[in-house]
Amino acid sequence: MTSPAPRRLSLAVAALAIPALLAACTGGDGGASTPTAAVATPSPAPSAAASPDAQGGSSAPGGCPTAQPEALAADQTRTVTIATDSGDIELRIDGSLSPIAAGNFVALAECGWYDGVVFHRLVPDFVIQGGDGQWGRSPSVDPNLVGTGGPGYTIEDEPVTTPYRRGTVAMARTADPNSVGSQFFIVLADGAAQALAAPEYNNYQIIGEVTSGMEAVDAIAAMPNSGPATGNAALEPVPMTKVTVATP
Repeated sequence: MTSPAPRRLSLAVAALAIPALLAACTGGDGGASTPTAAVATPSPAPSAAASPDAQGGSSAPGGCPTAQPEALAADQTRTVTIATDSGDIELRIDGSLSPIAAGNFVALAECGWYDGVVFHRLVPDFVIQGGDGQWGRSPSVDPNLVGTGGPGYTIEDEPVTTPYRRGTVAMARTADPNSVGSQFFIVLADGAAQALAAPEYNNYQIIGEVTSGMEAVDAIAAMPNSGPATGNAALEPVPMTKVTVATP
């Protein structure tokens, strides 16, 4: 039998019959912006499911987790810095938001999983997404499979207890339960919260927020992408050249 094609871990963007606009609000981090996209609702399982245990692709750096790592305690935070050619992005990862997902992200960042991995999906006024170290590690990015890979394991789901907003960092997943691996996204606009928080989609575990470097995030988001019909794939994907973790 032919095995099913892997599904992408993503927030698929589909045009709605009644347009909803995702745009930054006046006075937010990015200032005022006019709505530019008719839009876009996230769909956890657009066309294929993540296959974190699939064979092939880049191997994980030595010392990376092979199963769900230890949770980050609720009273703990970490500062994660993502260096890119567009500038540094500093994240505050907070164990009180989603301890399991936060601990997983920190463990992967500490072992070098994200080093060289690209932001493979750019949805204007919505999110940028990256973290597929299996198929998205520069210079060996597989444009046909990037977005479908993971670290070889998945983690348990957790409830979302805080609103999505510009600068929110959350984990990507498929529609399957407990399907988070290594892919994550950064929210570009406060207006994206309405779609992300819809009951049928409100399951993307929030792990923290951008504390500095949203101008770098915006620069990455402005890079060319393939458009909504083909999943907004980055045409010139920007890699995370180095990801470091500090306490706090």
